[in-house]
Amino acid sequence: MKKYPITCLLFVTAILCAFTKAGNNRRTASYREAVVQVLRSQVMKEAAWAMQQAPQTITAFAAPGTAGGIHDFFSEADYFWPNPTHPDSPYINHDGMSNPGNFVAHRHVMIRFSNIVAALASAYTLTHNRKYLNQALLHCRAWFVDTATRMNPRLLYAQAIKGRVTGRGIGIIDTIHLIEVAQGLIAMLEQDPSSQAEIAPIRQWFADYVNWLMQHPYGQDEMKRENNHGTCWVMQVAAFARFAQMPAEIAFCKDRFKNTLLPKQIGTDGSFPLELKRTKPYGYSLFNLDAMATVCQLLSTPEDNLWNYTTPDGRSFRKAMEYMVPFIAEKNDWPYRKDVMHWDEWPVAQPALLLGAVAYHTQSWFDIWKRLDHQPKGDEVIRNLPLRHPLIWIL
Repeated sequence: MKKYPITCLLFVTAILCAFTKAGNNRRTASYREAVVQVLRSQVMKEAAWAMQQAPQTITAFAAPGTAGGIHDFFSEADYFWPNPTHPDSPYINHDGMSNPGNFVAHRHVMIRFSNIVAALASAYTLTHNRKYLNQALLHCRAWFVDTATRMNPRLLYAQAIKGRVTGRGIGIIDTIHLIEVAQGLIAMLEQDPSSQAEIAPIRQWFADYVNWLMQHPYGQDEMKRENNHGTCWVMQVAAFARFAQMPAEIAFCKDRFKNTLLPKQIGTDGSFPLELKRTKPYGYSLFNLDAMATVCQLLSTPEDNLWNYTTPDGRSFRKAMEYMVPFIAEKNDWPYRKDVMHWDEWPVAQPALLLGAVAYHTQSWFDIWKRLDHQPKGDEVIRNLPLRHPLIWIL
């Protein structure tokens, strides 16, 4: 067998990698063009709405049941209800059944904020009009910089339970709606680096929040959860650390995905066994699928592609996609029990379908995404849909 100098082999490898990267870039651009065709009208309408909105933060909504201050995010545990036998006693759990009487104003105003920034960022990627960036920064300064209206970079009082606890680590999942804020800012900064100075205090807020998520007992407790909560911890820390330029934390999230999330959450058949045990197995499986897809999108590089990573015993995110996609295409084939609430509202245009279609070059997944609902209205669906503005994710 003829032997070639190592430099020659390295050169050939580099050329092949370059061709592969160029091909992937072309395919991504092609999908982006298709997404723009589907969503352009919706994006511009949402941006026009966002341009008319004044900043509003959690400080505008008093939370009577909170143990924190005006700058602390507060929510109450969704599945806890008054005890009908003893109304003044601590709330009791009804898993999967959301209590409509619980305080959700802070969650709703955060979702509003997320929609505003992501809509503006989406329009900016289409038009490069500076007015969209200026408006997004106006809202971000109110949330993260202005001492009168900013939110504290911590979640001490989220998903409290009346009569039991003033806050829980499990409540950290409430800030998944800040992910598109961080990604929207990244998308705009890539096209207008001149705004770095304005972004600096916002970036510092996210760095402070990442440190809290990594170090506080609530954050460590949420990180260790083995279902969608553990996935969403990684998703959030990855998104916020990426914006805040924290390489050590990004590396930690990659390791967590490979060595904890995949082996502990994905079954050998590609299902999510821990989600299937819940009272809403379909919705939670979709939610976990979307969260894992977001982690792959956030952290994958050509040198370390999480989309294609496989554990030694054969578990991979691709296997999870291949397991769930048929049940997204045809929900009536779902072999498990129906969700106790909101069964009829799923699926929508799940972000995992789009991101997976691009990553794996699978047109049929894109076609399913294209025909599903891109503007869901139900609060429960929106609460469990971490990505709602695809253009800022396919750059």
